[in-house]
Amino acid sequence: MISSIGKGVLAFAAVAPGDTEKEADLMASKVLRMKLWDDDEGGKWKHSVADIEGEVLCVSQFTLLASTKKGAKPDFHGAANPEEARRLYHYFVQKVRAGYQEERVKDGQFQAMMEVALVNDGPVTLELKNGAKTD
Repeated sequence: MISSIGKGVLAFAAVAPGDTEKEADLMASKVLRMKLWDDDEGGKWKHSVADIEGEVLCVSQFTLLASTKKGAKPDFHGAANPEEARRLYHYFVQKVRAGYQEERVKDGQFQAMMEVALVNDGPVTLELKNGAKTD
């Protein structure tokens, strides 16, 4: 096993051509600040992963940027080249660690085939975007 977490956030991260440290900074901040848990009084969407002292698992996932507009085969040209993606993904993970408690932030293995198991509470699955135009 490469990594595992308890209650928290599984952040699949994809790097597109032209993404910069600025976008990675914004995404790291969003992952840590996003209000995903209810409060003790039943108030919805009140607590972040930091508020609940949860954990974060970051997994590189270039397939999120696949285009499926044509045919039956996904097109991955919307993903950054592996060298740039590796650099910016590791930068993103470091920013998440720096913004939280380093020991509570885990990482997958870049460019590796991995089995990722998830117990999705809710279920809640959100796509966080940097505001750049996507297709």
